[in-house]
Amino acid sequence: MHPLQDVQKPGVEGTKTIQVRVNGQIYKREVPIRMLLVDFLREELGLTGTHVGCSVEGRCGACTIVLNGNNVKSCLLLAVQADGADILTVEGLGEPDNLHPIQEGFWEKHGLQCGYCTPGMMMSVYNLLKVNPHPSVAEIREALVGNICRCTGYEHIIEAVQYAADRIAAMPKEERDKLFSY
Repeated sequence: MHPLQDVQKPGVEGTKTIQVRVNGQIYKREVPIRMLLVDFLREELGLTGTHVGCSVEGRCGACTIVLNGNNVKSCLLLAVQADGADILTVEGLGEPDNLHPIQEGFWEKHGLQCGYCTPGMMMSVYNLLKVNPHPSVAEIREALVGNICRCTGYEHIIEAVQYAADRIAAMPKEERDKLFSY
């Protein structure tokens, strides 16, 4: 054993109690201060829809969530940094018998193959359509720049986003507002 292996640096070990609102539900948990937010979501809350694809380097976007209204890569944040935050994950978009139009678009337009990148893609699309209900192809591509798909070639993903945008645009305003009121 290396002589420094068992030496603890002050302030880098231990736990902290955090409280977050995830998909509308409040959670209060004691977490290791070094636990990544993606691990908190997956391991502590059982929300395994948020994926890790690039060994927590922030390159692939599979772990994208919405935190306080912004897209973030949950592999790059510590859970303690999310204390007090409002979080939306892919599990919060819709229900199996009542899909969100974004989920429906990916299903209907074959916007996935292996599906590993899909949760992160959907969360990026969620924030795009929340602020821009009629995005151009260029705007869709720009919104997805932080998400990598190795299977589809992106064309079906773009079609899925356009499908979702059209479905949302056809809804009454009250319904549209509910879709984006996490």
